[in-house]
Amino acid sequence: DGLERVRFTSPHPAAFTTDVIDAMAETPNVMPSLHMPLQSGSDRILRAMRRSYRSERFLGILSAVRERIPDAAITTDIIVGFPGETEEDFQATLDVVEKSRFSSAFTFIYSPRPGTPAADMEEQVPQDVVTDRYQRLIALQERISAEENKAQEGRAVDVLISASEGRKDQSTSRVSGRAADNRLVHVALPEHLAESERPRPGDMVRAVVTHAAPHHLVADSALTGGSGCRRRTLSRAPPSLPPRRRARPPFPSASPSSGSAESSGSCAGADCASGVADDHLNCRAHGKREDGALAGGSGATRWPGAGRDRIRGCHAALPRHGYWYR
Repeated sequence: DGLERVRFTSPHPAAFTTDVIDAMAETPNVMPSLHMPLQSGSDRILRAMRRSYRSERFLGILSAVRERIPDAAITTDIIVGFPGETEEDFQATLDVVEKSRFSSAFTFIYSPRPGTPAADMEEQVPQDVVTDRYQRLIALQERISAEENKAQEGRAVDVLISASEGRKDQSTSRVSGRAADNRLVHVALPEHLAESERPRPGDMVRAVVTHAAPHHLVADSALTGGSGCRRRTLSRAPPSLPPRRRARPPFPSASPSSGSAESSGSCAGADCASGVADDHLNCRAHGKREDGALAGGSGATRWPGAGRDRIRGCHAALPRHGYWYR
């Protein structure tokens, strides 16, 4: 019982201490994935950005994570062309990226925003120089991503199936979802599989990775007689109600007591299935839905005594305790 997959993402490097890493490593349902924003590999640029960490500290964190969580897939954010960035600064970023071995990276070209200190800085980098650097960074990260994914070939992975991860699933007869380390995996199904036996969103499928690309993995082991299995994550049949709507759960009408609230505020989650807008308050710690679990609650309130069996009206609840909405 409990949440099966929890992701801890985007910590600030300055506050990501050893005890946090230990907690991640020692908590079984915390997944081996981490988003650690780098922004720049140049200490001079990090100082100009008013970042409180430096490249050595950043690389030290990654080493500590991989020592305690060897299979961790680490992603990042990088900005190219921050005012004053020299070729030496940019090379420092490439060096840190090479050492970091990110599974993927969200890369951005710096653009001035009115009213920000950086917009008024001198030495704005020419656009053609920024574009050239950006393409070089992309090429480096594409190579690293391909190499890191190639190392996954032959491994058995547990894939939590999603309804919208694979754009070509219908034409390729595959289903798609996320592995424990948050890599996107496209899974082939056995031929002549009955429709009732096809994995549904929220199901867990185990398969062996047969092919790797920079941005995804393919697990076609079911087509070659390899191993593969499916586990339903729901313990009860879907209700015969319209999609994404059900009756309001029996929460108490009184306001929650101050001693029992996990946090304050209301749920603004677009995937909350409680039915009407004010029901979002009844979602316990609703965050963005990721792998069928919670990932960073936005601050909804838990009612006194409300357990998992009382939050079935929200997608944020663990699927095996909740209902599935197509």
